[in-house]
Amino acid sequence: MQNPQEYASSTAELAHLVGYSTQQVRDLERLGVLPPAERAANGYRQYRAHHVVALRAYRSLAAAIGPVPARALMPTLRTASIDVAAERIDLLHLEIAQQRQRVREALSALDAIVEDSTVPFDETDTMAIGELAEALGVRASALRHWEEQGLVLPRRDDRSGARRYGADAIAAARITAALRAGGYPLPPIRRVIDLIRAHGDSDDTRMLLRQRLGDLTGRSVALLAASADLHALIVDSPPATPAR
Repeated sequence: MQNPQEYASSTAELAHLVGYSTQQVRDLERLGVLPPAERAANGYRQYRAHHVVALRAYRSLAAAIGPVPARALMPTLRTASIDVAAERIDLLHLEIAQQRQRVREALSALDAIVEDSTVPFDETDTMAIGELAEALGVRASALRHWEEQGLVLPRRDDRSGARRYGADAIAAARITAALRAGGYPLPPIRRVIDLIRAHGDSDDTRMLLRQRLGDLTGRSVALLAASADLHALIVDSPPATPAR
């Protein structure tokens, strides 16, 4: 039961408090980012302190991981147990760390592509499609699609016809996976990989990968900045009684 002395904000007041529009606030309530609002006798929504906490937590989380993932995650953070909510936040930090490691591997792979070509091919150094997909954290279907697009060029086993990924294909796959995770479309990725293969021109790719590292650092810092609001959401603000 709500404290009758607690001030109830209107939709416009809540929106103004965090710099959103009234329609955004209504949409976020509809999506479960905010708890259901009470209704006054005149039918207008009334928002309380726990709505402010949830909206601030969403705003901070959206700055760190993007609005779409934040909208998907907020209902769980808002209603789940502390154990579940804390684990989901831990996974966000882990995902950023894993992506950062993959970008660093892609930078190393880029050096290997540029220096490569005099090293003789060793069949024992290859990976199967499932092994490479697992290492990169992508689906095998993604590797097949990248092959169709000319990005990753595996060899074929003479007897079985199975794909085998050597050093050059693994390097190209690492670069592609890192850039795809950063939102880059396939055509420009194909162009830079073609340039590397033909001329060893890796400057643009290196710049893109380092920009990706910078973006991941920004996400880490933003997630740290969101800690206070997320703490208030999952620890200090008990679940509200649904509006009747």
